Order: sequence, then structure tokens, then C-alpha cells
Amino acid sequence: MNQEPLPAALAAYAGAGERGTPYELLAEREDGTVVRCGEIVAKAHAGDSDRAGLAVRMRIAADQALAGVLLAPLRPEVGYLAGRPVSLWPYGAPVDPERPEDAPWEAAGRLLAALHRVPVHRLPGPVPPMRGPAKLARALRRLSRATAPDAVRGRDGARSADGARGPGGMRPGTALVPGPAEGRPAGDLVRAAARTLPAWVRGEAPAPRGGTLCHGDLHLGQLVRGPGPDGGWRLIDVDDLGVGIPAWDLARPAAWYAAGLLDTGAWVRFLDSYRAAGGPAAGPPGSDPWPELDLAARALTVQTAALALAKSAESHRRLEDVERLMVESCARIASLPPDLEPQPPS
Repeated sequence: MNQEPLPAALAAYAGAGERGTPYELLAEREDGTVVRCGEIVAKAHAGDSDRAGLAVRMRIAADQALAGVLLAPLRPEVGYLAGRPVSLWPYGAPVDPERPEDAPWEAAGRLLAALHRVPVHRLPGPVPPMRGPAKLARALRRLSRATAPDAVRGRDGARSADGARGPGGMRPGTALVPGPAEGRPAGDLVRAAARTLPAWVRGEAPAPRGGTLCHGDLHLGQLVRGPGPDGGWRLIDVDDLGVGIPAWDLARPAAWYAAGLLDTGAWVRFLDSYRAAGGPAAGPPGSDPWPELDLAARALTVQTAALALAKSAESHRRLEDVERLMVESCARIASLPPDLEPQPPS
């Protein structure tokens, strides 16, 4: 078994040359480690990945039907390193986080519309389901672990638990929210908001049948300028790609807009671009998009808030302003009546 640190082993796997060749660590999270070696990017996917599903997703990304939409892998086959699935990709320039005014919202809308219009029956298969609900379920489990009464104590003796005090006397994972829910632990609010969602949205029941190819985890970090003469934007990260309900792919920008984190101009550019390119979700141009987007937007709000609270509890830190806004949105969601019936696919 390779005993090198995973990033170094990934660099070697990518053909970086002799041992010790410089590489750049782009990401190291529980769901994946990513390194760049020149113009090659290597990703070690999560150890518990659905390997059969990932193999299909890789072949879909390499399929000509997705040319110009998804960044194509350098190899359509999945490799393995230290027991983890590995994929190789060309490097693409990401969105510049220091220039939010240049965020390619129009390109994101066009790419999603093109993805949603691809005939699923023509793709390599069997196409797995989109993993959006599974990600929400995972976020809620992480929140429960991080805020459990017997959570592991940190170096300063504070517990990562609802009600346990951390540095400065704060209570990790228990930021309080204003309004009628004031004084109620934030973790309880997020869980209450989750209970208003149908079981399938929480990953606890099969989702309604959908026949649309979805990305499953759309945000601006999933866009890069592709290699080649056109240098156009492409979608990356196929780990959650699959058949599902297309509204889910619009959910994150919709949730940000509803929470006041995305300005109206950017939201309108994104939505109009998606609709003009023939996207099947969000209704026709000029119509109210929220009947189709509301459920998915609430799901992404709960997911984002759950992860924010889990991370704050695990690191014994206060919520950041953006994270607090998502928790406050959950307080509003928690006051809504539950959705008892699955929403029809779009």
C-alpha cells in the first residue's frame, strides 16, 4: 500500500514525474482530495463513493453529448489509489473569488439548461440518481454528530455540543436567531426546518421519478474555463451527477437570493439565461419561478445551515455572518407547515 501522503501520491499518479515534483493542493475535504500538477488535475474521491455510479458518471462526462457542457476527463476510466477511486482531468481556470462582480451567472444558466436538455436515454448507463437528497441527509447526520451531548471534547475542554460552551463563552452550534424563535438553539431550528420537507427530500424515501440529467451540486466553484481554443465555461465535479428533478440544480442560487446573499441583478441574469436557453425548470420566461423552485431552495438552505453549524461546533468557533443568515432562513422555514406530499417532477 502506498505510504506517501495522499496529495503527494496523487501528484505521482498524475504523472508529475520524479518524486518530489511540485504540486498544488486545491482541496482536501472528507468528500475528496484534489491536486494540480501543471495542466493535470487529479482527484481522489471519497472512500465510500458509489464506485459503479462514479464509473458511469465518468463515462457520461466523456460522452460527446456533453461536449461544451461538462469538462471531459483525461481518461473515462476510474483509477484507484490507496483504496480510493481516482480521476484525472485537464486544468481549468476557476471563478475568481476576489471579483464577485465577474461571476459568470449567465454562463451557469446556459450550461444548466444544456445539461437538462440532454436526452438521458442516449447516455452511457444505467444513469444513477442525482445525489442531492443524499447530500442533505449527510449534512443532517454530520450536524447530529457534531452537536451530540457526548461529542468529542476539544483541546480547550469545550464540547462540540448544543449547549456546550467554547472559546469566549460561545455555545458551538447554538447560535440564537432573532424574532419569534429567539432563544431556541440553532441546531433545533435547522432540524425543525428539515422536518417540514418531504421524506424523499431528506433522503429518507425514494424520490419521485425524474427523467432529467442533473448536476446535483451546482455552485460557482463548479465552473471553470475549459482548455482548448474557445476557453469557454464548463461544469466540473460529476460526483453527484444523475437523473433527477432539475429544480434542484437551481436551488442554491435561489436559496442565496431568498436569504439576501445574491443580489437581484445576478439572480435575474442567471434565471433569464437559463430560461432563454430552454431550461425545463423554473417555468416559462416571465412567470413566477417559485412554485417550482421553493422546495429545492428550502432543502439547500437546510443543507447549508446544517453544514455551517456542524463545522462551527467541530472547530469551536462562532458562526460567520453568511452562515448566520442561512440559519435565520431555517427559522423562517421551520414556521411553515410541512410538505406532506412529494412535489411532481419538472
